[in-house]
Amino acid sequence: MKVLKFGGSSVGSVIGIKNLKEIAQGCDKPVVVVVSALGGVTDMLISTAVTAAAGDETFREGMAGLTLRHHNIIDEVITDDPASLKASVDTLLDELASIYHGLFLIRDLSPKTQALIVSYGERLSSLIVNRLVEGSVLHDSRSFIRTEVKHHKSLLATELTNQLVRAEFSGPEYEGHIHIVPGFISSDAVTGEVTNLGRGGSDYTASIIAAALDAEVLEIWTDVDGFMTADPRVIPTAYTINSLSYVEAMELCNFGAKVVYPPTIYPVCVKNIPILVKNTFRPEAPGSVIRNVIEDDRKPIKGISSINGTSLITVAGLSMVGVIGVNRRIFTALADNGISVFMVSQASSENSTSVGVRDEDAAEAVRVLDNEFAKEISTGAMFPMHAESGLATVAIVGENMKHTPGIAGKLFGALGRSGISVIACAQGASETNISFVVNGQSLRKSLNVLHDSFFLSEYKEVNLFICGVGTVGGMLIEQIRSQKEELMQTHRLKLNVVGIASSKRLVLDRGGIDLANYREALENGTPSTPASLRDEIVKMNIFNSVFVDCTASKEIAELYQTFLDHNISVVAANKVAASNSYESYARLKETALQRGVKFLYETNVGAGLPIIGTINDLRSSGDRILRIEAVLSGTLNFIFNALSADTPFSETVRLAKELGYSEPDPRIDLSGTDVIRKLVILTREGGYRAEQDEVERNLFVPDDIMNGSIEDFWRRLPELDADFEARRKVLEAEGKRWRFVARMEMGRMSVGLEAVDSRHPFYGLEGSNNIVLLTTERYREYPMLIQGYGAGAAVTAAGVFANIISTANT
Repeated sequence: MKVLKFGGSSVGSVIGIKNLKEIAQGCDKPVVVVVSALGGVTDMLISTAVTAAAGDETFREGMAGLTLRHHNIIDEVITDDPASLKASVDTLLDELASIYHGLFLIRDLSPKTQALIVSYGERLSSLIVNRLVEGSVLHDSRSFIRTEVKHHKSLLATELTNQLVRAEFSGPEYEGHIHIVPGFISSDAVTGEVTNLGRGGSDYTASIIAAALDAEVLEIWTDVDGFMTADPRVIPTAYTINSLSYVEAMELCNFGAKVVYPPTIYPVCVKNIPILVKNTFRPEAPGSVIRNVIEDDRKPIKGISSINGTSLITVAGLSMVGVIGVNRRIFTALADNGISVFMVSQASSENSTSVGVRDEDAAEAVRVLDNEFAKEISTGAMFPMHAESGLATVAIVGENMKHTPGIAGKLFGALGRSGISVIACAQGASETNISFVVNGQSLRKSLNVLHDSFFLSEYKEVNLFICGVGTVGGMLIEQIRSQKEELMQTHRLKLNVVGIASSKRLVLDRGGIDLANYREALENGTPSTPASLRDEIVKMNIFNSVFVDCTASKEIAELYQTFLDHNISVVAANKVAASNSYESYARLKETALQRGVKFLYETNVGAGLPIIGTINDLRSSGDRILRIEAVLSGTLNFIFNALSADTPFSETVRLAKELGYSEPDPRIDLSGTDVIRKLVILTREGGYRAEQDEVERNLFVPDDIMNGSIEDFWRRLPELDADFEARRKVLEAEGKRWRFVARMEMGRMSVGLEAVDSRHPFYGLEGSNNIVLLTTERYREYPMLIQGYGAGAAVTAAGVFANIISTANT
C-alpha cells in the first residue's frame, strides 16, 4: 500500500486536481489519498470567523467567497452530475454559515469553535476529490484520528489512533480501492469534539496512516520539485536535493523549509518508511526521497534553511554561574505559556543563556521570564530580560558534517569576509546542524554566501559594480561578456555584472545586467553622483561583491574606504587611491586585510604587466626590494621612439595624442605626473613609505610652456624642436637613445630624461612598451626584468579582468 498526500496548492487549481486524479488512478496498488483544503481556504475560514466574531456583517461576503470558490472548482472538473455534488457541498456550507451566524450573535470565537470551523476545508475538498476519482471510497478521518489534551494542547493519541486506522482500512472490502481521507482534522478521544493536528497537519495525517498500515512509501505531492538546497526565491541557483536522511529533513523543516510539516517525519521514520516529495505539476520530476541511510553521499552540507522574524531573549546574571536549575526554570516557564524555543545558545561561563523565539512571541517571553526571575532581578542577582528583535536564524544541515573537519571555521570565515556579524550560534554534539543568528537585513546575503561557499551552487558567483564605461571600462565589459560562458564551463565561475555607472547615469539589477545592451540600459538609468553611487551599492548589500573603478576620478577613488568597510572588494585601474597620501593608502590596505576582502590595482603600473603582483610575491617570500629602475610611460616612450630628423619633437607629441597614447591634454604626460604616481605606488609596494612630493623631478619641458592654456601650449611647443633635434643628433652619433626613467634606490625616488646606450636593457624598448628592472636581495647581480605593453585599453582591461578573477580565488 501507498499513502499519497496532496497539499492545498495541488487541490486548489484545475490543473492540480486533474493531475491528482491521474496520479492516484495510475497506482497499481491500494492507495490512501490524503487531501488538504483547497489552497487558501483555511485562511479564508479563519478570517471569516474573526470577522463574524467581531460583529462585522461583512462576514457574509467571506461566506459567499467560500461558496463561490468550491462551486467554481466543481464546475471546472466535475462533468458527471455536478449538481448533486454541489448539493452535498452546500449542505456543509449551510452548516458553516449557521456557525458563522452564531459567532456574529455571541461575539466570541473559542479555540474549539475555530477547530470546528477549519475542519470544513478538508471535509469539502475530500467530497470533491472523492467524486472526481472514479471508484474511490471516502473516509471520515475524525472517526480514526484521535487526540488527547496534554499541556493545554490537543496531541495525537498514538496507540488508539493506530488501532482505529488499522481497523478502518482492514478487510477485503478495502483492497484494490482508492481511499480518500480528509487530512488535518481529528476528534477528541474523550469528548468526540472536532480537533485538528495543526497547520500542515495533512502531512501528519498521511504519515500516521502510513506508519499504522506499514505502507511501502509515503508520497507528499506539493507545488515544488522537492527539498531545495536553499530558498529559490532568495537563491535562484538553488537546486533539488535528490536524497536526504530523516535527520536532515527534520532539521531543514524545523528551520523554515516548508516542504514537509516537521511532525510528519517521526511516525514513518520509526517504521523506516521512505518519504518521497514530488511536484503535482511536474510529476515527471524525480523529487526528493527521505530515508534512513543515504548511499554515496559525500557532500558535508545538504542544505541551508532559515527562519526570519527571530527574536533573541537573553537571560543573564552573575548568580547563574554554577547554580543548578536555572535553565530548567527558563524552559519550563516558556513551555507552560505555550512559547516555543527553536534555538539555545549558552556561554560556557554560565552567566548568560540566549533563546531564539519568533518575533510575535518575544514580548510575552520577556514578561514570562521577568516574572519567573522577579526575585533575582529585584536583588540585582540577575538582569531584566533583554529581547533583540528583527533578527534571522540560519541553519546549515548535513549528516556528513560530523566526518568533515573545518566546517564551522569555513562557515564563520565566509560570513566574516562578507561583513556579516554572527550574534549567537549553536551546534549540537550530533554535528548535523550549525545554527546561527544574524541581523535580519543580512539574511539574503548570508544565504547566498553560504550557498556559494559550500559549493551548493553550480557556480561560484562574483557580483560586479563597474564604474566608468570609457575605453577601458567599455573594453572590460566586452571582455566579460565574451568570456562569461567560458569561465562558467571551465572554472565554474559566474561573473554577474549587477551595476554599471557612467559619470552621469547608473543602472542596477540584482539579477544581472544584459551586457549586450548595457549602454541602452545606462541611458535609461537613474541620475548618478559619487554619493548616490556609494549609497546604492552599500544598500544592495549583495554577497561576493566587487567594485571595479575604470575612471581616473578622485571623487570615485574616495569611495573605496566605504566599500572596503562594507566588505566590498575594490579593483582599480584608477591610480589616485594608491598614490594618494601614504596614510590613506595604508588605511585602505589595512582595511582590506582586516575585512578579508581584496584591494587590487595591478593595472596602476604597466597596464596588464604583472609588476605589482611580482613585487608582492617577492616580498611575501622574504625577499627585499633594493632598487627599481623603470620606463613607465608608454606615451613618453612612444614620443622619444618616434623622434627623428623627419619628425620633430612637437610633431611626435601631436602624433601621440592623435593615436590615443597620450591624455587629451598631453601636458599631463609631459609633466611626468603619471610616472611619479606610478613610481610612488611601486615604492610603497616595495615596502617603503613614499609621497609624491618626495620624488626628485628632472623634467624636459620648461614651466613657461607648460603653464597657460592648451592653445598656448600647442602654439609654443615647436619652440623646443630645434634644441631637441640638435641634442638628438648628438645622441645618434653616440649610439644612444632617450628614455624617461623612474628610479628608486632604498626609498629615494627620482624621474628624469636619460640617455641609454645599446648595452642597456632600456635601449631597445619599442613603441609604447614599459619595462621594469627589479634589484632585490636575491636578484642583486642579475635584476629581474618585466617588459611588455604598458598602455592601451585592451591590455589594461585584461589586467583589470585578471584582478577580478583574483577576487574570486579567496
